[in-house]
Amino acid sequence: MLDRIDSYLAPNLKALNLRAFRSGVIAGNIANADTPHYKARDIDFRAAMAGAVQNADLRIARTDAAHLDPKELAAGTPRLQYRTPVQSSIDGNTVEMDAEVGRFSDNAMRYQAALTFTNSRIRTLLTAIQGQ
Repeated sequence: MLDRIDSYLAPNLKALNLRAFRSGVIAGNIANADTPHYKARDIDFRAAMAGAVQNADLRIARTDAAHLDPKELAAGTPRLQYRTPVQSSIDGNTVEMDAEVGRFSDNAMRYQAALTFTNSRIRTLLTAIQGQ
């Protein structure tokens, strides 16, 4: 029974986790806007979400001592990509503050929407359980 509830809520929870992770990445970009040679980073949310849904049950195995430690690479952790700036700065920093603030706001709004959808699904489950 609990595995059905978990699978019912899993896509919403994965979206919330990815949105929270992306917020942290963008906040790091904003915090380093004045750091010389800092390279702005982001994730491809669609690719990360598709990967999280497809690879939900995959486990990483370490079969050789030269392999990376699976504990260091959390399953489902999205790959960070460097952003190409429209106009680079003299000090080599690629953070474009206006664009980052816009991305942060957009991501926060989408996080709130995902939270609202998750809350709605939980209320639907409660209604079904209570039989109303």
